Amino acid sequence: MAQREHWDRIYRSRAASDVSWYQPEATVSLELIRRAAPDLDSAIVDVGGGASTLVDGLLDAGYRDVTVLDLSAAALEVARNRLGPRASGVTWVEGDILTVPLASGFAVWHDRAVFHFLTDPRDRDRYIARAGEAVMAGGHVIVASFAPDGPTRCSGLEVVRYSPEGMHAEWGAGFRLVDSVREEHHTPSGAIQAFTYCLCRVDDPNARSTDSGGTP
Repeated sequence: MAQREHWDRIYRSRAASDVSWYQPEATVSLELIRRAAPDLDSAIVDVGGGASTLVDGLLDAGYRDVTVLDLSAAALEVARNRLGPRASGVTWVEGDILTVPLASGFAVWHDRAVFHFLTDPRDRDRYIARAGEAVMAGGHVIVASFAPDGPTRCSGLEVVRYSPEGMHAEWGAGFRLVDSVREEHHTPSGAIQAFTYCLCRVDDPNARSTDSGGTP
């Protein structure tokens, strides 16, 4: 509940375009999703999507099966209001990704900056298990976190920073690393934050590598 209140308070007190993680266009995410799922009927879930403009980009690109999940009702309301009538074509899920009921059969699981808030290894294991349950075999997981030279905190909360190798070590052998991308994100205030994006193919979500839980 405390985390929900934290994020609700942010989105009710500040414009979505003023928060440090705001992107006018989610360019890197869109490119990776198009690469992983060129079929416009592919089911895509944006975990922690909240007020992100990624959903706008996905709809503009013609994707027809998009789910946006976030802990904060206030963040989801921002996105729905921005989309107007187009919001009815999106599935909106409010809840904690570690516990909320979630459909299966997704072709793409996308997360920009939720996973790096999971500082407890048990929460990371639960998160990865949920992704394995939700994504079809042969589907893809795209996860972005602060890079090793990125910030150590975000919105007053501690984060875990990852290199591509460290990120993949957390996920394990059942998630095959296809590619990684570094992004220099420019915040609305002009600061630069380094992000690591990992694109993984889901081969066998039950197979965890021996180096799982390695050093980020």
